[in-house]
Amino acid sequence: MSSPVVELRGLTRSFEQGGVRIDVLRGIDLVIQPGEIVALLGPSGSGKSTMLQAVGLLEGGFGGSIRIAGEAAEKMDGDERTRLRRDHLGFVYQFHHLLPDFNASENVVLPQLVAEVPKDAAEARAGELLTSLGLGHRLDHRPSQLSGGEQQRVAVARALANKPRLVLADEPTGNLDEHTSDKVLEQFLALVRGEGSAALVATHNERLAAKMDRVVRLHDGVLR
Repeated sequence: MSSPVVELRGLTRSFEQGGVRIDVLRGIDLVIQPGEIVALLGPSGSGKSTMLQAVGLLEGGFGGSIRIAGEAAEKMDGDERTRLRRDHLGFVYQFHHLLPDFNASENVVLPQLVAEVPKDAAEARAGELLTSLGLGHRLDHRPSQLSGGEQQRVAVARALANKPRLVLADEPTGNLDEHTSDKVLEQFLALVRGEGSAALVATHNERLAAKMDRVVRLHDGVLR
């Protein structure tokens, strides 16, 4: 049996605010297996984004153990964490964060070039992903020429460009209307499953969470 994609043990995160200590995460334990799509459910302000930042190795200050693809991230220096993010993780945020001066295809090609994928192969991969998301006719369009749902689909393709073991999605459809949100989420889930990636998707939407393989709930800094 292959090892978990993610294994969190006793994950903690605290902040100081006005001289008061605020415990956002208070001993999180979570295991995600290869190919599993997990919904992280909780209301706004419950710490979902903080938890995703921890799993994504985006900032320090966390206690406990974080293992990504079998590697102990808490023991790594900055360069090693960057390598782990590049090789194993993909990210989708509530706002697409596309590069405005580059077209849809280029936005998906660029992270592959950073990972030293040959340009021809990167362009072919971008075309394949965007076409699978219904954007084959929009490859040359810049973000300003795309609808909100189309922009978010480009962001999904970008997240999967380097074939990550794990996709971290923070309210990936939270900025879209309900109809568009449902369509983008369905395409996101289908693509993640088709690629064989695992995913941890933060949401406050019970209906969307129910479409995933498993739901975990963040409440008062712990998972229930």
